[in-house]
Amino acid sequence: MEILQWRVIPLLSLLASFLLLYIQTSSKQSNSECSLLPHEKFWILSKRIVTPDGVISGAVEVRGGNIASVIEGEDLQGSFTGGHVVDYGDAVVMPGLVDVHAHLDEPGRAEWEGFSTGTRAAAAGGLTTLIDMPLNSCPSTVSVETLRLKVEASKEKLHVDVGFWGGLVPENALNASALESLLEAGALGLKSFMCPSGINDFPMTNSTHIKEGLSILAKYNRPLLVHAELVPDSDSSTLLSDGSSDVRSYATYLKTRPASWEEAAIRDLQSAMQETRVGGRAEGAHLHIVHLSDARASLELIKDAKNSGASLSVETCPHYLAFSSENIKDGDTRFKCAPPIRDETNRQILWNALLEDHIDMLSSDHSPAATELKLLGEGDFLRAWGGISSLQFVLPVTWSYGRKHGITLTQLAKWWSERPAKLAGQDQKGAIKIGNHADFVVWEPDMEFELDESHNIYHKHPNISAYIGTRLSGKVLSTFVRGNLVFSDGEHAPKACGVPILAK
Repeated sequence: MEILQWRVIPLLSLLASFLLLYIQTSSKQSNSECSLLPHEKFWILSKRIVTPDGVISGAVEVRGGNIASVIEGEDLQGSFTGGHVVDYGDAVVMPGLVDVHAHLDEPGRAEWEGFSTGTRAAAAGGLTTLIDMPLNSCPSTVSVETLRLKVEASKEKLHVDVGFWGGLVPENALNASALESLLEAGALGLKSFMCPSGINDFPMTNSTHIKEGLSILAKYNRPLLVHAELVPDSDSSTLLSDGSSDVRSYATYLKTRPASWEEAAIRDLQSAMQETRVGGRAEGAHLHIVHLSDARASLELIKDAKNSGASLSVETCPHYLAFSSENIKDGDTRFKCAPPIRDETNRQILWNALLEDHIDMLSSDHSPAATELKLLGEGDFLRAWGGISSLQFVLPVTWSYGRKHGITLTQLAKWWSERPAKLAGQDQKGAIKIGNHADFVVWEPDMEFELDESHNIYHKHPNISAYIGTRLSGKVLSTFVRGNLVFSDGEHAPKACGVPILAK
């Protein structure tokens, strides 16, 4: 017995030493360049903290990059010992935004956008997690090798956390081992196009490819994201064959991508959707329709599929909710995107669908390009590169236009944080609750600002954004990623300490 005591007592002393060291270091100052707040343990106070149970007045304890506790109460100033306190007063503290649809274009097209500029813009806009699309970089992310290139290109450039979708293309769609290898290498899911993508090494898929992809994804419980536009055999470009249409008119471009393309694609997907039901061939997989633009027939088909038990979700984007085709000026190619921005009636129906939960979430579809590709001088909508540059602005844009429809902070967190995190399989993100990553955006809903040349914009090419020239409400004050204060009052942390997210 004495021998056992002599062995146990030194061990207990050692454990006590480690415990004391932990207590001392958990609240000590940190000299890390990853954060503008030099504390490893701290409290955030606010009268408006958006939690899964509603908006509370209280405090969030951050320790080791995670949320250690959430306390509700009006007067908590004297309740904290052993930790730094940051009091944000009436400012909103919300879970950091999770954007499941962003094009960061590295490697290969950093002149369009890159990890450094894109994630700096994200941090300034309150986005704490981005999921990068597999195309517009060069090469596209369609294999284990190209995924590794993508991750390598992101090293030491990430100001927020970034995950990666893989690409479903004809080359790998019927090759189960190739898709499984891509998913096992860490792709969070797959993305495919049902129409030409505009990128040579990312060709379009058909419904057969999509069904095969879903059957593989079912084994991993991961989603397939689909760009749902299907070009009919009689290409709509014949509408312009007489040469009489004005290429500087947005109406001309709108004719070339009618809503019937979206409807046709979703009709073609119906059998694939049914295979995701309980008992179906692809049970466990999930189909996600990206950037829905058509709020009429396409939306009704999506509602029917959901009601039938399909594992299905759909997103739209702020530019479809903010703009209408009637108000786009001749030659302003900043507004060109695919699917296109449609009419005012369609915009209002989209808002209603979002408010009624028929549309599940929002994404930026941040799709920048080099300025010269937008043909701003010529204003040719048919030849200009499509895509809306928006990453830094999606929170104030959604709030500014949404408050006219009576949206709440809880809805905003659901559309931009909770549901996108779930789609991407990020269980520790998207909500302010104990154990989650300490990812927050702190912002002032009533603070207005002009989005003009004097505003600090961190996109690679600020001038190509369709939002330049608008007045918005909802100014981002601070952004925390895993407890690091990465952006505050117009300043970024000295070091980019975001991490690449790979599925396990």
